[in-house]
Amino acid sequence: MQLSPNPRKRWRIPVIGLVVVGIAGGGWMMYSKNTAAQAQTPDKTAAKKEVIFELAPADVTQIQMREVAVNLPISGSLTPVSQATVRSKVAAEVLETLVQEGMPVRKGQVIARFDGADLRARLITQDALVDEARAKLSLAQKNRQSNETLLKQNYISQNAFDTMHNGVELAQANLKSAMSQREVAQIAVADTLIKSPVDGIVSKRSVQAGEKVSPDSALFTIVNLSQLILEAQVPSSEIPRISIGQSVNFNVDGFNGRNFSGKVARINPATEAGSRSMLVYIEVGNADGALKGGMFAKGNLTLQKNGAYPVIPLSAARQQNGKDVVYKVVKNQVQLQAVKLGLRNEDEGVVQVLEGLDAGANVISAKLDEIKPGSKVALPKLSAAAGAASSAAPASSTVPTKG
Repeated sequence: MQLSPNPRKRWRIPVIGLVVVGIAGGGWMMYSKNTAAQAQTPDKTAAKKEVIFELAPADVTQIQMREVAVNLPISGSLTPVSQATVRSKVAAEVLETLVQEGMPVRKGQVIARFDGADLRARLITQDALVDEARAKLSLAQKNRQSNETLLKQNYISQNAFDTMHNGVELAQANLKSAMSQREVAQIAVADTLIKSPVDGIVSKRSVQAGEKVSPDSALFTIVNLSQLILEAQVPSSEIPRISIGQSVNFNVDGFNGRNFSGKVARINPATEAGSRSMLVYIEVGNADGALKGGMFAKGNLTLQKNGAYPVIPLSAARQQNGKDVVYKVVKNQVQLQAVKLGLRNEDEGVVQVLEGLDAGANVISAKLDEIKPGSKVALPKLSAAAGAASSAAPASSTVPTKG
């Protein structure tokens, strides 16, 4: 007789199988979680270690194209190129003066009149002497013609004829002398009208109506302000760098920052007494007459000037292994970029880059010890107002942020 299995045993076997499967599944899930956690741990660690340096506006510079010049500071006084002192040529009394200080005059314009009554009387006397000399010459010439006929007929000797001939030559000389004296008298009369020798402005009047003047007395000083000379003292050590034609820009007090310009025209070959400076003469155009003689000017003489090249601050230029380099920002990462530097201006604190950079590139312009080639950086976002303010703000250090 076959016995049937125990009912309790029949349900225990499936239950035990399910428990085993559940335990195995739980173990596998735990193993998978641990494996995933171990795989994610390096990524989180790497993320924690990555640092991005946030740059301030004063820490970075965007490259611009511009000219750079090397200048020499100069200063000096302005002097008119054309200046004339009008002097009396005769002794006379001043009848009237027709101009005053500050009045413009033209070349040939009558600016004063003298009393010339005695000079005109002297001219009349010289006219009479000329007429007398001319009459004597005419008589001597007639006598010579008569004596030529007598000589041919042997009525007079050769000596008598020669004496008469000499009389003609003497009459001719007397006429020339009389005419010369008359010309002098005519010039003296003309000199009673005082005329301006140049175009310009009266800067000084030295006589008044009613005064008596003698020859060579100063009457007026007239200056022409269309061309001025800036006389600047330059250290003799700088003279080798100065040449004719170099440009000069300068300012004069009282013109609200207006810029004036000129060019080097001459260089004095000797130093000034008691100093080691030499005078450099700079021609200055003054068509509108704004500048006046004696004004003091301060400016710069351009010793050297290059065309437009990329320009960086001097603080952005670095040295590595004896070569010039900059820290260039490319896709928010700092790269070491070799460059060839050109003309530098110490006063402006800039230097040209002849090779290695293009306009629009960003370079680190501050000396920041934390930032090295390969560092990740975040460029500042500048508005127009922020960009203007950053130039006046002091350089700030970088602030690292964790990614």
